[in-house]
Amino acid sequence: MSTTVVITGLGATSPLGGDIASTWEGMLAGRSGVRKLQQPWAEELPTRIAGEAAVDPTEVLDRVEARKLDRSAQLAMVAALEAWADAGYGLGEDNPVDRDRLGVTAATGIGGLQTLVGQWDVMKEKGLRRVSPFTIPMLMANAPAANIGLKVGARAGIHTPVSACASSNEAIALAVDMIRLGRADVVLAGGAEGVIHPFPIVSFAQMQALSRRNDEPERASRPWDVDRDGFVLAEGAAMLVLETLEHAKARGAKIYGTVAGAGITADSHDLVQPDPDGYGQSQAMIKGLREAGLSPRDIVHVNAHGTSTPQGDVTEAGSIRTALGDATDDVIVTSTKSMTGHLLGGAGALETVASVLALRDRLVPPTINLENEEPGLGIDIAKEPRKLRDGDLAAVNNSFGFGGHNVAVVVTNENVTD
Repeated sequence: MSTTVVITGLGATSPLGGDIASTWEGMLAGRSGVRKLQQPWAEELPTRIAGEAAVDPTEVLDRVEARKLDRSAQLAMVAALEAWADAGYGLGEDNPVDRDRLGVTAATGIGGLQTLVGQWDVMKEKGLRRVSPFTIPMLMANAPAANIGLKVGARAGIHTPVSACASSNEAIALAVDMIRLGRADVVLAGGAEGVIHPFPIVSFAQMQALSRRNDEPERASRPWDVDRDGFVLAEGAAMLVLETLEHAKARGAKIYGTVAGAGITADSHDLVQPDPDGYGQSQAMIKGLREAGLSPRDIVHVNAHGTSTPQGDVTEAGSIRTALGDATDDVIVTSTKSMTGHLLGGAGALETVASVLALRDRLVPPTINLENEEPGLGIDIAKEPRKLRDGDLAAVNNSFGFGGHNVAVVVTNENVTD
């Protein structure tokens, strides 16, 4: 019999708020976290908008500690500490978890880019001797996971999936595998990204991937709208504490829900474009349902990848219809990226958190800015908060990334406690 993996702690920092409560409140209110960039370097960029973290992580972390962390690791640490405390765990001597049974899976899509580019500038402008000795530990992609692992004392394994925009949902899937395979009892899982910087903005803009609605930043991220013109780059992090049901019950933990399954596939089609027929995407959902022991009729909600790109949005709508078949008509779909922008490697974890909270509160947050829906999508998109029915509920969160990575995480309200 498969080990049941439950969620006992949640943490986040996003363009909508510096913690879970404010982020979730912003989603339900349909508030956009996208703003015009105020930095002088943004003035000449083709895209001058982004979803910056509502609360700077340096305002939350110890000043000395923060200086040794790249922006991505700072954001990850903020979310991890909230999730860890939310689960009822302490640090150091106040941490009761067996360190040999404690793991971390913290993902990123790009990693410590701000440190890499920043220290390159230091070397060019100020000389070799001014380069920080912390550069490599700060820029390496596994730095968020490693620093979180050090903070909580994890010894069961510390891992960093790097699968573009599917990274943090892959981290959640890996955490579930660790627990089910008996390698850990408790895993801190999620992801972060912190690359609001001129270089990646220009690079994405050169690909024609970013929205250029610079005069209306709050309306720029508009999944499934016929006037969408690309995604909005954002930063932030989300982390979840996952543990066996037995472990959670033994300590009387509150339980938000269950990670029932995950499906992972690859398109093998193109490095940046999704396969137009959506085969890999739909197979990820189908595999996730199969692992969870659920049917399409059990699904009431899909938090879609929904990035606001012309091809991606249409492909995903078709993938959802293929995976869920006739049950699609009874499923409420939303894209919270319409409010947060796209957190890249941190997106999946944040949207899995939103899926868990939607089941808990029986309320799906809206897709904002959807004023002229793309015809023929065949999915029921929430344009305002939508209530979910009573009883047992299950939801799917999709994450798709450059390279053809597809991950669908399936969560349920099974085992929820007050």
